[in-house]
Amino acid sequence: MEHTSPASSAQSAASQRFRWELRNCRVRRGLTQRALAELVRFSRETVAAVESGRRFGSHEFALRCDDVLGTGGRLAALWPQVAAEQMAADGRRGPRAPEQVPAQRQVPRQRGRRDARDPGAVVEAIDELRELIGQVLNSPPDPDDTHRPRPPAEPLDNQR
Repeated sequence: MEHTSPASSAQSAASQRFRWELRNCRVRRGLTQRALAELVRFSRETVAAVESGRRFGSHEFALRCDDVLGTGGRLAALWPQVAAEQMAADGRRGPRAPEQVPAQRQVPRQRGRRDARDPGAVVEAIDELRELIGQVLNSPPDPDDTHRPRPPAEPLDNQR
């Protein structure tokens, strides 16, 4: 998925370099934006928006363009810097490192209701949900659930 770019006055060095490399390699190969778009399976509008700086591309976009344009991985090599600039422009915290959650640790219950308009409360709720999901995914299966026979399904009235 592509993301909207920041205002043109805040364009960053890595984003500018990415756009320049993309356009330069495309032109050297004699491809139009439409031809490149067809080869990388993205829309022509996406190629145009990334080249002009109206949007950031995606990592997948960079990889496909590297492959089609034969850049030797130049666009993918620029991608981590572009992604960091994109996150800064969007005001995001970035991807989280996977945390090892001890199995006995429990997520504290919230006593009060949070205000969904408060960004801090939303972030806290998301962090708690991630922790809870991690606990569920990392916990060993319950032996009672795996060996318990299930009752046969009753046929519906119209199937009798």
